[in-house]
Amino acid sequence: MSDTPESKIGSMNESALRPPEPVPVDDPRVEALRHLIGIVDRLREPDGCPWDREQTEASMTPHLIEEAHELQEAVEVGDADECAGEAGDILLGVLLVCRIAMESGRYDLEKVARVTSDKLVRRHPHVFGDVIATDASTVLDNWEAIKRSERAEKEQDTSALAGVPKAMPALQRASRVCGKAVSAGFRWARNAGAFAKLEEEVAELREALPLSALDADPKPELTGAERARVEHELGDVLMATAFFGKYLGLDPEQVTREALRRFEGRFRNMEERLGGSLAERSLGEMMDAWTAAKTEVD
Repeated sequence: MSDTPESKIGSMNESALRPPEPVPVDDPRVEALRHLIGIVDRLREPDGCPWDREQTEASMTPHLIEEAHELQEAVEVGDADECAGEAGDILLGVLLVCRIAMESGRYDLEKVARVTSDKLVRRHPHVFGDVIATDASTVLDNWEAIKRSERAEKEQDTSALAGVPKAMPALQRASRVCGKAVSAGFRWARNAGAFAKLEEEVAELREALPLSALDADPKPELTGAERARVEHELGDVLMATAFFGKYLGLDPEQVTREALRRFEGRFRNMEERLGGSLAERSLGEMMDAWTAAKTEVD
């Protein structure tokens, strides 16, 4: 067997790993969690909260996704109290899901905590074992190798691209897929290759667009075949853009959110400059106001 990180990690005896001691029972975090768990249990009791008692694992999923987005927004804004509140909403959702599952005998908070603890120890052999990893890149390579080994043992999908949820936002998922492909060795030697690929995809989109589509105002009349080809090429452009962002070490989801934030701020500024309604304004007037808005809204 070759002496690669994957082969060394795959053959590691889990008994050689040394997990840390649990935190003391008087740790204030433990006390706070005990209090919160008690509240969640009470909410699910027969005379508890009607809304909480109606929830299922499936019904809680959209709430968890929404709360995660709200935490992300709070982190970007930077308000510590807001971050704590939004992180708390996610924690509450997880505890409620675990309580719901416990009532049906599927799993419970104890199992979730133990499974997660075991996984973290197993996937950090550079912390809890003898594997050497001195930089984040090596850690990620080891992590992916361990995950592939785990999937192979369970006879699950062992592709280098496995494990990226299909329900993730598309740009975020594209970034994750690109990262996994690069880690597997499918990568350009230089960032210029990724940029050239983006330019190639833009050229193919331009070729797919009929002249009538560019002259239309605003929605073109496309045949079924034309629409299918444009959708295909536009999708490739968006994916190649996300991939290029990953090569630059940028999160395409985040930079797109920032671009949208700037656009919304500048658009609202433009509206204020033009008195609110744009209905009677010429394109020239709007572009002048937009140019002025760009100097004020970053």
